[in-house]
Amino acid sequence: MPKDPPDTLRTEDGRAGWQSLAHAPGSALVALDYDGTLAPIVPRPEDARAQPGAVEALSALSRHGVQVAVITGRPVEAALALGGLDAVPGIVILGHYGLQRWQDGRLTSPDPGPGVEAARHRLTAYAAERGDGVAVEDKTHSVALHTRNAADPAGAFDAARPMTEDLAEQTGLELVPGRFVLELRPTGTDKGGALREAIGDVGATAVLFAGDDLGDLPALDTIEAWRADGGHAVVVCSDSAETPAALRERADLVVDGPPGVVATLEALARAMGTR
Repeated sequence: MPKDPPDTLRTEDGRAGWQSLAHAPGSALVALDYDGTLAPIVPRPEDARAQPGAVEALSALSRHGVQVAVITGRPVEAALALGGLDAVPGIVILGHYGLQRWQDGRLTSPDPGPGVEAARHRLTAYAAERGDGVAVEDKTHSVALHTRNAADPAGAFDAARPMTEDLAEQTGLELVPGRFVLELRPTGTDKGGALREAIGDVGATAVLFAGDDLGDLPALDTIEAWRADGGHAVVVCSDSAETPAALRERADLVVDGPPGVVATLEALARAMGTR
């Protein structure tokens, strides 16, 4: 039987963070990525359903007084439709890396930034010319080129990168590479800033953050700075063969993909119930 945290936490900071979360759920924040963390990675982004048990585990934490937040590069609408996350009481969803905010049925969302339409048009044309499984994901506020379904995903990714670098310069957008994906989005938006916003909104004394990809690394920078100021935190890596080594190495707890994340959330809810 797999051990529960804190037995598998590998750092003193992580163990202190777990104890702080368990003993003060009313001032705790649990913030998670969606794809690869709450939902398995699948060939088509529109098929990424939440891991069984995820909504129930998040709801259990919410009932203990925890503020639950999902921080995703997806539009809020997609996370709601795919994850059923609106069933979690009081959940905050920060879409487009924090450009959008949804809570209690209310969505605040800016207009798409300049350059996104031009990037969408160019990437769509490139994907049509290239074929071979290369596809475009229109996120409204950003646009992403996926190479996962190409015959040679890594080769297609490398071939597309110079074009997307030039396009970023032309449109004033930021190129953010991920796992077989090249995303163009407004500059200055990332999960680190979104996590800082969520921590401040809650007045959190303890945070758990879980992620799986390059786009989650800015959130780890936020955690590191917050710990330096006296905050307590647990960083969970949702591990897979494609997880970047930098995320795995900086995590306090490494688990086996979304099933491991759900098991960790369930363990935290149990720890809060026995405090």
